[in-house]
Order: sequence, then structure tokens, then C-alpha cells
Amino acid sequence: MPLKLLFLLLVFFSPLTFASSAMPSFDLTQTTAGYLCIAIFVSAYSLVMAEEYLQLRKSKPVLLAAGLIWIIIGFTFSKMGESEVAQRAIEHNLLEYSELMLFLLVAMTFISAMEERRLFDVLKAWLVSKGFDFRSLFWITGILSFFISPIADNLTTALLMCAVVLKVGGKNYRFINLACINIVIAANAGGAFSPFGDITTLMVWQAGHLPFKDFLLLFIPSVVNYLIPAMIMAMFVPKEQPEVVHEYVELKRGAKRIVGLFILTIATAVGFHGFLHFPPVIGMMMGLAYLQFFGFFLRKTLPASLAKKRARAEAHHDTAALKRLGSVVPFDVFRRVSHAEWDTLLFFYGVVMCVGGLSLMGYLSIVSEIMYTQWDPIWANVMVGILSAIVDNIPVMFAVLTMNPDLSMGNWLLVTLTAGVGGSLLSIGSAAGVALMGAAHGKYTFFGHLKWMPVIALGYAASIAVHLWLNAIYF
Repeated sequence: MPLKLLFLLLVFFSPLTFASSAMPSFDLTQTTAGYLCIAIFVSAYSLVMAEEYLQLRKSKPVLLAAGLIWIIIGFTFSKMGESEVAQRAIEHNLLEYSELMLFLLVAMTFISAMEERRLFDVLKAWLVSKGFDFRSLFWITGILSFFISPIADNLTTALLMCAVVLKVGGKNYRFINLACINIVIAANAGGAFSPFGDITTLMVWQAGHLPFKDFLLLFIPSVVNYLIPAMIMAMFVPKEQPEVVHEYVELKRGAKRIVGLFILTIATAVGFHGFLHFPPVIGMMMGLAYLQFFGFFLRKTLPASLAKKRARAEAHHDTAALKRLGSVVPFDVFRRVSHAEWDTLLFFYGVVMCVGGLSLMGYLSIVSEIMYTQWDPIWANVMVGILSAIVDNIPVMFAVLTMNPDLSMGNWLLVTLTAGVGGSLLSIGSAAGVALMGAAHGKYTFFGHLKWMPVIALGYAASIAVHLWLNAIYF
């Protein structure tokens, strides 16, 4: 297969992902086994990209593809007398995945716990009840998305703010579409300057290419990426007043303390990585212990807490409070674990294992040679962001980490920025966009987002220019 044709296949169908630069690769790219592995991955990822239309969870095709690819690799390397190499490669990929999976699992568990304690419901009810007009809500939901996503991740943040928009938007589909686009851009931009804001930033941090504090260098470029399209779109948002819906939501016991424990968990993970030079996941798993002990405390003290609240409600003849007490359930950490985004975690596994196999067969060496040797690294990293919009930023960032090009700190920051915010160019380019198309089905659509792509691209280009200017000393 000619080199250019192979490169086009790799770019547009993205068998670009993560294995490890430390593992050897073999030139099996022009063998029957290589072609078969590429065909399997392309087929599987085509089904992933059509998830919205097929209603087929994205984890299913990549899990199957991962198994088939490694079966082919196993037989191929066995014939070559290199079975041990294949075994070491698959074990290494499993280790890489397990670190990220456990990290994400703990973060998702904390977010689920906050949701169960009604923290997000309280925020939503407050926003809805304040009587803001559509344009004010456009800005408030966008700005909140930008500042919540670095902590709570862009997907959770987008879904929370979308719920607010849907509640107040009613039948004003124009406002809902614009507000959802704004939320996607803001959540992706906010997630770009924090290791906890997106899976791609987490991968870069865990790989050791950027220390925790250096992600903050992307704060101003991320602000620019959000503000430019937001200011233009805001001019098209009506200043009408939506119907105000008053809803009383009471925080469940321990909600604020769980937020504190999450912050402590993040600090623990950063400490393990920064001071002890251990993987951050060790600190996150220790943080899960914080939550488990707190859950134990809430369960043990629940009867006394209920008795105290019941006495207070009876003394004040508060029938509504008495009714709410009847619906109180004990806090269960393991139920929160079960509510994690398992489809995302399993999709993550499938992608890592698929492209770990393709890397072992030599495909990523070809892409690395073209993008980071023949091209200027800055243009290569700009292209990474564009590919993120077409394919998904997770496999594209995996590709870059797998290639492990010799980049300056400025370029590592650049690729982190472009992979994070590039997905905003299309609604299918990020988890936040895909999720909102489902949550606001028929109101926020692919073509509704596509119409504003030139404006979003303006913000994308401006954020890159600002980064190149502000952080020039790092290149």
C-alpha cells in the first residue's frame, strides 16, 4: 500500500491511539495481518461515529475489535517466534489503561455522589427561579460551564447546564440550540486548562509531559476560545423573558462535605504525583477511601439525624419537611460506583487495546514520521484539533502520546489545547456535544451546530494565536 494512501486512511479513520513509545514496533503494515487489523478497526470506529443514529453503545464495537486484533497479533507473532514481545505489549497496554480507568472511576464516583446529594439540582433550581432573560441565561450557563468543567469534567458540566436550558427554554428552539452550542464550547474550553477537565488532559498529565501547575498557562487561550464565539452568538439570542418555574430543592445531608472531600482527593493525587513521583491514580484511590469512610459515617448517624429533623419539623408543624424525611435513603458508595459512565470506560479500554495493537504492528511509526518530522510540529498540533472534531479527541490524543514526538513544552501545551477545544468545531467532536444531542434531541442538532462552525473556528484560531504569543518562551 502506498505511503500516502495509508496516511490518509490513518488520518480520516483514525487508527491513531495509545500504546507506548517504550514498546517496540514491527513493520507489519503491508502484510495481510496488518491490512486485516486496519479493516477491523476502521469498521468498528465507523460504528462508533454512527452511535447517535444506530443507538448502539460505542463500547460494543471497539471491545469486539480489540479482541479480534489481538487474536491476529497473537497468531502472527507466534509464527514469527516473538510471542513474548506480544505478551509484554498487551500487558503494558493493560497497565496504561488500568491507571486511567481507576482514576476516572473515582472521579466519576465523586460526581455521582454530588449528584445523588442533589448539589446539581440545587444549582439548577436556583438558576431557573431567578427570572433571568434568555441572553442572561446564555451567559450564565456558559460561564458556569467554563468554570465547573475543570473540576467536574466537561461531560457532566454540559449535561447539568443543558438541563437548565431545557427547563427555561420551553419551545424557544433557537435559544436552546444557541445555548447548547455555547455550553459545549465553554465546557470543552474550561476542561482544557485542567488535568481533571477532560480525558485528554488527564492523559497528558499522567504521561508526565506537563506538571499540574503548567496547565494553567492555557487559561487565557481557553478564555479566548470561549469568549469570541460566545460574544458573536449572544447577539442572536433574544432578550425575551422565559416563564419562571419555582422549585424547592433541599440539599441532602453531607453534600457540601463531599465537595470538600473531592477537593482533598485532588490534592492527594497531585501530591502523590508531584512529591512522591507515584502515579496520580494512587492518590485518587486513597480519596475513594475518604468517601467510603464518610459514607460509613452518614449511614451510622442517619437514625439520629432523622430523629432530630423529625422533632424539629413536628415542633414547627412542617408537613412538607416530614414528607421529605420519608424519602431519605442511606448513602451507599458502591451504588455511586455503579452509576459511573461504564460505557465510556469500556470504550476507553477498546480504543487503547485496538491502537496498542496497531502501534505494535508499526502503523503509528509511519504517522509520526509524517506529522512530526516532515511537518512543522505547530501545524501538526493544529491538525490534531481538527481531527478531534471529526473523530474524537481521545483516540487522537492517544495517537500523539503513543508516537511520543520530541516536542517542546509549548507544543505539548498546544496539542493539549487543540485536542481539548478542537472537538467544539462539530457537535460529534466531543463527549459533551454528543451527550447534548441526546439530552436536547431535536432542539440541539448536528446541523444546528454546523451552521456556527465558522464562528467557533474563529475562536479556535484565536486561542492558538494567543497561546503562541503568550507562551512563546516555552517553544
